[in-house]
Amino acid sequence: MREDRSRAVRLEKFGGPEVLEVQEVPAPKAGPGQLRVRVTAAGLNPMDWIMTADAETASRFGLTLPAGFGTDYAGVVDQAGVGVTDFQPGDRVFGSALSRAVADFVVVDLTGESVADEAHHTPTGVDDRTAATLSIAGRTAAAALAVINPGPKDTVLIGGAAGGVGVFAVQLARRAGARVLGTGSATSAEFLRELGAEAVTYGDGLTQALESEEITAAIDLHGTETAETARKLGVPDTRICTIAARVEGIPGANGANAPANTSSEIANLVAEGKIHVPIAATFPMEQIRTAAEVQAKRHVKGKLVIEM
Repeated sequence: MREDRSRAVRLEKFGGPEVLEVQEVPAPKAGPGQLRVRVTAAGLNPMDWIMTADAETASRFGLTLPAGFGTDYAGVVDQAGVGVTDFQPGDRVFGSALSRAVADFVVVDLTGESVADEAHHTPTGVDDRTAATLSIAGRTAAAALAVINPGPKDTVLIGGAAGGVGVFAVQLARRAGARVLGTGSATSAEFLRELGAEAVTYGDGLTQALESEEITAAIDLHGTETAETARKLGVPDTRICTIAARVEGIPGANGANAPANTSSEIANLVAEGKIHVPIAATFPMEQIRTAAEVQAKRHVKGKLVIEM
C-alpha cells in the first residue's frame, strides 16, 4: 500500500456489526497540536457499537457519516505536529480517539478542543494489547468508584463484574480495602474469584441471595438489576451508581467524569503488577465484524482487542 494510503474500519451507514468495513483511506496527517499514532492495537468497548447503532445516538456523540469505529488505541507516535512538546516520534503511547481507533493511523488532538482525544506515555512493562484496553474502561470504573467512595468498612456489590469495566472496578475497589461481591453468570464465578470478588449469580433470586449480606454500596455496570437490588437491601441512593442505564434518584457516571490523570495512574498500576487486565480474545482488523458481534453479546469475560 502507498505511504499516503492506509486502512481504517469505516461505516457508510449506522447499524450493527454488519455495516463495518475495512477500507483503504488517505493516511491522516498531524496538524498543529496533534499527534499521528501508528496504531498497533485497539480495545473494544460496548460504547463503540452502541453509539454507532443508529443516527440519533450517533448525533449525541457528534458522529456523522462516514464514521470510524473504536475509541481505545495503543501504538507509536510517528508524527508530532507544531507545538507538541510532550511527545516525539518513537514514543509508545495509548489513549482514546472517539470512534476512529480501529485503523492503521489515528490523529489525536492535544489542543483540548476535542474532549474525546487523549494520549499518554505507555509505561515500560505494559504491552500494547493491554495498553489499548485501559482508557474507556479504566476511566469509567474510576468515575463510578468516585461516586460511592468505597473503603475498608464497605461491602460493595458490583453488577456485571466480569465485563470490561468490571475487571477494573473490582480490582480498584479491592485496592481501596472494600469487600466486593460481583454478579455474573454461573460460568464466570472462577473468573470473578481470580479478580478478587466473591461471585454471585445474577437474575431471579438475586435479592434473596444477598439478604444475609450487609451491602453498603453498589455499582451497576450493565442495566438496573443491581441498582434496584441494592435499593431493596437498604443501600442509600447516594451510594449506588449506574453507568449503562439511568434510575431516577441514583447518580450515574461515565469516563468523562474521571480526572485527567486516571488513565496514566491505572497504566502505572498495571506496570507495577497491582492490576491485571484479562484479555478474552484478539482479532485482526479484517475480522472486525466478528469481534463486534462477540462484544455486542455482552458476555465477554475481560477485554477484546483488535490487532493491526
